[in-house]
Amino acid sequence: MEDVSISGNGPTDELLQMVVFQLGGEEFGVEIMKVQEIIRMPEITQIPQSPEFVEGVINLRGRIIVVINLDKRFNLTSKEIDSNSRIIVVEIGENVVGMIVDSVNEVLRIPKSSVDPAPELVTSTISREYITGVGKIDDRLLILLDLAKVMNKKEVAEIANLA
Repeated sequence: MEDVSISGNGPTDELLQMVVFQLGGEEFGVEIMKVQEIIRMPEITQIPQSPEFVEGVINLRGRIIVVINLDKRFNLTSKEIDSNSRIIVVEIGENVVGMIVDSVNEVLRIPKSSVDPAPELVTSTISREYITGVGKIDDRLLILLDLAKVMNKKEVAEIANLA
């Protein structure tokens, strides 16, 4: 994973630092400040009666963390978990959640000015409600996820209770 910086329109252009990951053949980004760590796939313990997108829980150095499958959450075709699969451990509100992604590519700094609001028709099959914007980096489009919308407070609380 390399740290790449894309220059903006000037010295006043604020940079967003994003962790870039692959999911269903598309590139996504989440703010690095929300990411606690990125780990390889550990053993996941399933939770009975949990929503379909919840894979289960993991024990991360004594902390029980709920793991969600973003493919299932976004109704994408799930890829087999392989050696590139990772769990991105993020903060959603007061809770810490693990998100299974196909792979983690890099950390990028992108100018805020290169991020547009999510268009009406996003090329992604993911609902607009989960997206804060789309970043343009050369010939790439980076879909920026709004973690607070990926799981709402009620869902996070329910899942925390299951764990």
